[in-house]
Amino acid sequence: MTEQFRQLLSTRRMNDLTTRSTAQISRSGSPGPTDYRRSLHSGSAQQQQQQQQPPSYSSLRNIPLVPTPPSDPKSLRFRNKLLSLSDVPRRWENPGLLDEALRAVPLEQIYNEAEEESQILRAEAESLGGGKKAMWGYQDCVVRALLRWFKRSFFTYVNNPPCSKCMSPSIAIGMAAPIPDEQARGANQVELYQCINEVCKHYERFPRYNDAFVLLQERRGRVGEWTNCFSMLCRAVGSKVRWVWNSEDHVWTEVYSVHRKRWIHVDVCEEVWDKPLLYTLGWGRKLAYCIAFSAEGAMDVTRRYVRNPQTHAADRNAAPESVVLHIMDEIRAIRRGKMTKQDKFRLEGEDMRENRELRHYVIHAIASEIIKLKPADIVSGRIPQVTRSDADAQKAAESRQKQEWVRSRAQGRGNPNQHHQHDQGHR
Repeated sequence: MTEQFRQLLSTRRMNDLTTRSTAQISRSGSPGPTDYRRSLHSGSAQQQQQQQQPPSYSSLRNIPLVPTPPSDPKSLRFRNKLLSLSDVPRRWENPGLLDEALRAVPLEQIYNEAEEESQILRAEAESLGGGKKAMWGYQDCVVRALLRWFKRSFFTYVNNPPCSKCMSPSIAIGMAAPIPDEQARGANQVELYQCINEVCKHYERFPRYNDAFVLLQERRGRVGEWTNCFSMLCRAVGSKVRWVWNSEDHVWTEVYSVHRKRWIHVDVCEEVWDKPLLYTLGWGRKLAYCIAFSAEGAMDVTRRYVRNPQTHAADRNAAPESVVLHIMDEIRAIRRGKMTKQDKFRLEGEDMRENRELRHYVIHAIASEIIKLKPADIVSGRIPQVTRSDADAQKAAESRQKQEWVRSRAQGRGNPNQHHQHDQGHR
């Protein structure tokens, strides 16, 4: 379809040029000698002018972007931020610590559930006949079982921590410096809360740990802690894992499915598996950047989560797109610098396959919009404009949803099968 579109566009351009040239000749008639000398003089002048000025053909917009190093301060800050974020998955690659992490997981329960689900999926595929492939492989079922156990039995969501003395609710009063013990365990900041009980008034500290292995002992936190610890456990059970950072203050996990040969979206806080449209169609959010980091590199996967840029894409103004491409290439070069040629070749093949998948999403979105066009609009040349809601009203609605989400979290874990409508944004 892309090739046919290009051929049609090229034919139309050639027809337009031919029509214009014929019309100009018919209006001016046959040129005489004087006119010919004038045309030569004017032509040479136009050539000199064209050499001085770059061409302004609209077709140049279709040329692929060339990675460009960041030069302005804003792009450099964005590069430094992404380089810092790319270090998170590298901390999960210590084999000794991964073995220690498995001691906190009921492996027999996880593997029994995975085996049972895998057998059911294989039986369903066989019942369809024709050599159908099961929906998910055994390793996928292991991660799905781990997801259910982690959400329902292991980790606790914390908004305002309860008072450790009288178990009364607390209110936030600010930040505090980490004490030596907290600092030694990797806490860079500590939130301070006070008990609302007039008799108690105890101060409660909530250190924000970034070390996934410390979180195994703490077993509590918000979205950042949940995703950090769960992603590390997925790595411990043998899956390839990516940590996805979203510029709208959310994070989640991607697990590579060898069975499906693609990356699978996993949100442990919502107990969601392979639902990448949760944030746009489900929560009504607009996303700008979704960057996936692994121990083997980085990938801009925004197109997986934003299928319709007109309605669900936020402004990508942190850096030019060519600079973003350069940063992705730079992180990949850093992470793969010491790999063998075979490993690099394998990863490049996976990158090419994923790029095809992401391009497919763009083509599918364009085709969906074309299907919605009416014949009358095509004939008249009118293209329906997408109506956008008022920005202030949308922000107010999102704020109300966040407050409701926080209250539901504060009441406890709730129904593990219930998918909350919005993330409260606190990482």
